[in-house]
Amino acid sequence: MLKQPIYIHSCASVSALGTDKEEIWNNYLTNNHLFTKMNVSELAYFVSKIDQDKEVELNKILDSDSKYKHIDRSVLLALFVSRKAILESTINDQLMGINFGSSRGATELFEKYYDEFKKTKQVSTFTSPATTLGNISSWVSHDLQLQGPEISHSITCSTGLHAVLNGIAWLQAGFSSTFLVGASEAPLTPFTLAQLAALKVYSKSNDEYPNKALDFSKKYNSMVLGEAAVALILSKQAEKALGKIVGIGYATEVLSSGTSISTDALCFQKSMKMAIAEFEPSSIDAIIMHAPGTIQGDLTEFHAIQCLFGESIPLVTSNKWKVGHTFAASGLLSIELALLMLQKQVFISSPFYTQKLDKPLKRILVNAVGFGGNAVSILIEKNL
Repeated sequence: MLKQPIYIHSCASVSALGTDKEEIWNNYLTNNHLFTKMNVSELAYFVSKIDQDKEVELNKILDSDSKYKHIDRSVLLALFVSRKAILESTINDQLMGINFGSSRGATELFEKYYDEFKKTKQVSTFTSPATTLGNISSWVSHDLQLQGPEISHSITCSTGLHAVLNGIAWLQAGFSSTFLVGASEAPLTPFTLAQLAALKVYSKSNDEYPNKALDFSKKYNSMVLGEAAVALILSKQAEKALGKIVGIGYATEVLSSGTSISTDALCFQKSMKMAIAEFEPSSIDAIIMHAPGTIQGDLTEFHAIQCLFGESIPLVTSNKWKVGHTFAASGLLSIELALLMLQKQVFISSPFYTQKLDKPLKRILVNAVGFGGNAVSILIEKNL
């Protein structure tokens, strides 16, 4: 339990769900997934992509500064949601800190420049600065004309929630009064998709639902990738906040392999226990699981929940059956879903594990984990 809550003052996102809050919520209310087929090197992959109508808005950002013609799509998405987060917030702080992360970074430009190098043996002048992971926060700071600290990092798929942890640490230490935290991922590139296919976790299903997150009886892995970016503005001020963070947890376990967590998901047990702290387990109303749609990933996390909560298992859900795995941005999309469910007092369940809400939603736990067995759990509470 945090000694003092940290308040979320805005939450802006762009993904296949949309970018307007009502559009996003309406997409959650349907039982339809948001995947389309993408053909790459004679192979077809299910992916979740940002709608074409949003591309017009993204192109306006590219045209707003001549220097932006050299940025990667992951940076472009970060600029989009950061602008939106600022517009939706009542906070005006030129010294606002920034912590933006990405699991894969500049995948599109890296693959483009490397392909050019293989063909021509020449390297573009902008290759190094444009593909450096740390440039995300620097570009966001430049675009918003902020003067606070800038941090970019990558901690695999839990990167977005680690950005939240870092922002909270700066706020608690008194080094900053407000922090913009976020994650951006544009992984729909040939090499990135091939990497997931090589792990044998990518969905090959032509069923009604290509991703079967929380289907604990599935016989095959069903991960689907998506592109997305999310930005939150955090502070200690309660006024006009969307919600508050009342617990944080994090843990890393000894690796059983290079790609998976243990069958008991010890990292999740530890991170959830830390986040819940002194709260009674029965007071946690719902958990938004990481649940990527893989057989082991879904089952081990659910087993960790069973071990920790016993007979008092909260409602559980995941949004990856609908929008796929957006790597670093996935945990922050889950925080956005938590905020929406708390606001609307409606529980969005998975079609494979349906449950009904029988009491008001007050506290929702959000989980994320990445390669390396690093788990983060964030406890979100409704701001009364």
